[in-house]
Parts: sequence; C-alpha cells; structure tokens
Amino acid sequence: MVPDAGHLLVAPRAAGLTLAFVLGGVALGTASGLLPGLHANNMALVLAVLAPTLPGPPVLVGCAMLAAGVVHTFLDVVPALALGVPDPAMAASALPGHRLVLEGRGGEALRLSAFGSAAAVVVAVPLAVPMTWLMTALYPTIRAHLSLVLGGAALLLVLTERSHRRRVGGALAAATSAALGWVALDYPVAGPFGAGDVLLPLFAGLFGAPVLIDAVGGAGVPPQADPTVTLSRRAVGGLGTVGTVAGAVVGYVPGVSSAIAATLALLAVPGRYGGRGFIVATSGVNTANTVFALFALVALGQPRTGVLVAMDRAGVPLDLPRLLVAVVVAAAAGFALVVTLGDRYLELVGRVDSTRLSVSVLAMLVALSFAFAGGAGVVLFAVSALVGLLPVRLGARRAHLMGVLMGPLALG
Repeated sequence: MVPDAGHLLVAPRAAGLTLAFVLGGVALGTASGLLPGLHANNMALVLAVLAPTLPGPPVLVGCAMLAAGVVHTFLDVVPALALGVPDPAMAASALPGHRLVLEGRGGEALRLSAFGSAAAVVVAVPLAVPMTWLMTALYPTIRAHLSLVLGGAALLLVLTERSHRRRVGGALAAATSAALGWVALDYPVAGPFGAGDVLLPLFAGLFGAPVLIDAVGGAGVPPQADPTVTLSRRAVGGLGTVGTVAGAVVGYVPGVSSAIAATLALLAVPGRYGGRGFIVATSGVNTANTVFALFALVALGQPRTGVLVAMDRAGVPLDLPRLLVAVVVAAAAGFALVVTLGDRYLELVGRVDSTRLSVSVLAMLVALSFAFAGGAGVVLFAVSALVGLLPVRLGARRAHLMGVLMGPLALG
C-alpha cells in the first residue's frame, strides 16, 4: 500500500514509485510538446482510458497526467518556433517568436520561454492559495454573468486591434470559429485510439494548418546565432509575473483560454520588450494555468483543462501535496528539456526543405485527426484550416479563433 502524502518523504519505496510515474508523465509531455499538433490533453485522455490497467493507484496515474501537462507547457514553444504549429495557448506569441527565429535568435526565444514558464511555477504555487480564496468568493457572480464575461473578453480583443481592417477580420474570425464550435464540440467522434477527441482536429486546423500552408515554398529556419538572453532578470521576472496573474484568470473562469488570457496580458507588456516580452508572458500564462486549474479543481470541483478533465474521468483522488510535487518535478524537467532539446530541434529543422517539411507535418496532422476522431476528424481538420486562414489573411490576431470555445459557452 502506498502511504499518504504526509509520509511520502520518509517512505523511499513510495517516493520511488511516485517519481517513476512522474517521469513517465514527463516522457509523455515531451512527446506531446515536440510533436506538432499533439497536445498533452490527448496523452491524458489515452491515460484515462488505460488507467484501470496500469499498475499503481489512481493518484499516481494523476501525477503522470499532471506531469505530462506541465512539461508540455514548457516544450510546446519548440515546434511553434521551428515548424509554425503552435499549441493554441502559444498562438499569441507564435508570430513574434517566428520573427526572432528568422533573425537567428531562436535559441534566445527558447530560453525566454523556459524562464517565463519557470517563473510562473515559482510565483503561482504560493499565489494559488489566496487566489483560490478570492476566486471562490467571486465565482458565483462570474458564473451567473459568464456570457457577459466571455463576450466582454471577445469584444476587447477585437477593439484592441490596430486598424479597422484588422478589427473586421478579428470579428469575422471570432464569429466563424464560434459557429464552428457550436456545430462541432458536441459532435460524437471516435477514432482508432479509442479516446474520441474533437479538439485535436479543431485546434490543429485552426492554429497549425494555416502557418504550414504559408510555409510551403518558404526558406525555412535560418542558422541560429548565440542563444544568450538579452533581457534583464528583472524584466523576465516581471513579465513572467504578468503572465502568471493572467494565467490565474484562465484557471478559474471557464471559457477564457490561455490564448485569450495571453493576448490580454500582452496589453500590459511594454512595447519596448517586443517579441521577447510576448514569449515570456505567454509562456507564463500557459504554465500558470496548469497550477491554478489544479487548485480550482480542488476548491470548486470544476476541471478547467483537458488534462484535469482526464484526471476527473480516471477518478484520480485530489491529493494536493503529492500532485504539487509532481508539478514541481515536472517543471524542473521541462526547463532542462527546453534548453537541451530546443537548439537541436531548430538545427535539425533548418536542414530540411521547408516545403517537404510543411507538407509532411500537414499529413501528420491529418493522420492524428483520424487517429483521435476518425473520418469526421479529417473533415473537421479541413474546415478548421479554412476558418484558421481568416485572421491570417486579414492581419488579425489568431487568438480570435478561440471563439470556437468561447462562443458556445457564452451562448449556453
């Protein structure tokens, strides 16, 4: 029998078993983070299906799921910069990050992202307790006026675009993606993996396919220069804190995704920081979301992320001390993996023909859509790709495409 969390540190066998499951989650998060179009949610859903057959108590399966989610938030920046397939949460910073890669500063961009995510864990864990107390008090009011909250967030995104053309493009992208979500989110799908997931083809089409389509015929990733970070430690810490606070909103308010919170957080980032500030703040949002969403699940009983939904389905006990240990260990591993694997990833991609690589990744996204959602997933991927081209062609932010979730929630 595995002792409770209070005895974890003085029970070597229990600690070793917990570490083994966490490292298994780290491996899964590494795979989902580095493979374009694949999300930790997909790995967590597969684990939820396999949970009854895995050797070990459900709480350790939960540790593996959570570790996979944390590591994914560190590593998802790598394919976003190298291949142009951002995780939806990284959509706000993808294009500024691409500019840094084209300038030969991809190594710096990777390290900035790692520092932003690490800062989020350091700030979020102690901040989570008072934030949970505050949001628990406010939650009934937020829940009662959720449509106004989500509508206000969508409107603010549109109004903060820089030109009339971009505002029109943002509104069109938000409305079209909301209609797509209304039709698709409740559509029953099933794929060979046995974990029907409509979000994979939707997000891969909305956020991944448009960039890959535009990359066909491009020059690819140029040689990268010295990866030294040029921002001061104070600036990185401050930007990471901005992202962490924005991530807190995501953890407690349903329908406000990391992409939306990141885009709103960028309004507080001084323009002098440019793409570097975007990357740090967005990475902070993405990772902080995991921590705050865990506390929200414990306090409110409402899972806010795909990983936590999978944990809930698997009947994982909410052993907060042990789950937080998994978060901290996974964050340390994620930081090290970004630094050790990121540069090699960029170098490897830089050697491959851009057109061949883009077409291959598009084919892989189609295959993943089929694997998780069957033939319907392939159709959803194609339709989502067309919708995803709207903000790209009209110069608007891609975060408007998160209307795919916000619209249906706002409309009940």
